[in-house]
Amino acid sequence: MPERTDELQRSLAALSGKGLRRERVIARHDSTGGSKRLRVDGRDFVAFCDNDYLGLAGDPRLAIAFREASARTVGSGASHLITGHGPEHAALEAELAAWLGRERALLLSTGYMANLAAQCALASRGKLLLADRLNHASLIDGARLSGARLRRYRHLDGAHAATLADADRAPLRLIASDGLFSMDGDIAPVAELATLANRHDAWLLIDDAHGLGVVGDAGRGTLEAAGCETAARSLVLVGTLGKAFGCFGAFIAGEAAMIEWLVQSARTYIYTTALPEAVAAAARAALKLIIDEPWRRERLQALTARFRRRALAAGLPLSASTTAIQPLIIGSAARAVAASAALRERGYWVSAIRPPTVPAGSARLRITFAATHRETDIDGLVDALAESFAEPTNV
Repeated sequence: MPERTDELQRSLAALSGKGLRRERVIARHDSTGGSKRLRVDGRDFVAFCDNDYLGLAGDPRLAIAFREASARTVGSGASHLITGHGPEHAALEAELAAWLGRERALLLSTGYMANLAAQCALASRGKLLLADRLNHASLIDGARLSGARLRRYRHLDGAHAATLADADRAPLRLIASDGLFSMDGDIAPVAELATLANRHDAWLLIDDAHGLGVVGDAGRGTLEAAGCETAARSLVLVGTLGKAFGCFGAFIAGEAAMIEWLVQSARTYIYTTALPEAVAAAARAALKLIIDEPWRRERLQALTARFRRRALAAGLPLSASTTAIQPLIIGSAARAVAASAALRERGYWVSAIRPPTVPAGSARLRITFAATHRETDIDGLVDALAESFAEPTNV
């Protein structure tokens, strides 16, 4: 075996020894029967691990929109700036901008690409970029690639962010934060960050991938919930279409000049093939349902509250999150994996989240809910968790 391959094998073995090696499974999702089901290796599980918060991924109306658009063409065939930008793309951008009250929106293929696009196009060397310490990996990578001076403030600590901005010699160019944090289920102090950005005449980037469609009375995310949708003078709002929308893709929304600058300069937008129009058509159908069917958010909130009531009564170690993301912090990676396996034995699929996705010593079960879960699913999960946590070999 070549030395370079042997080195990789040793590294893989080291990951396995620490309980940090991830394994893929071939999973078939099904939410058409009034619940969230997952079939793996011929066995059915109740799934509490994906980001399809509103249960739209399996909605037949999205499939119809996708099928009708794909009958005309499947692939877009080119980048947006060549000939890949079609009518469905344009319509979706306009509808997203109108829904969010922004001047323009720009479609990209993934949230990762959107965060790289925004930060690399708007921040630059010699400028200061402030970021929450627990930001998503795409925000961290985008900040580093921008070349700006990166300073990371304590999680959710707007006062610490202000201290760093005031103390640094470099002018503050951009503040970046998740809106709803995907691993902890907590929400950024968006109003406080908006005030800080305005004071320094800086951009405020909120990646609301997990908040849009879910948080706020109309589902417009963490800014709506905080009552500060117009607070930031220079807002860069990033959203994804693969979570509450049940589709695929991402977008950036904001003022027209900023969006046009991204069109002209964002490398992850310019140098890639446009996502298929059929995906955009399905996302348009999803947006209509997000607007027309607020019961989905109401049910999601009710199911989350039910879980928290029963879990607290069972003595489970809940975090302070009141959102559809409910982490149960366990600590060691090996114990989190064991707890996940114990749940699978009882028919529930809950992923163990380990470093480097979360900080060392904070491995966890990440439980997520969907509007299509049943009350009996919630109750059964709590019972299974209580049994699993009672087994010392698991946690």
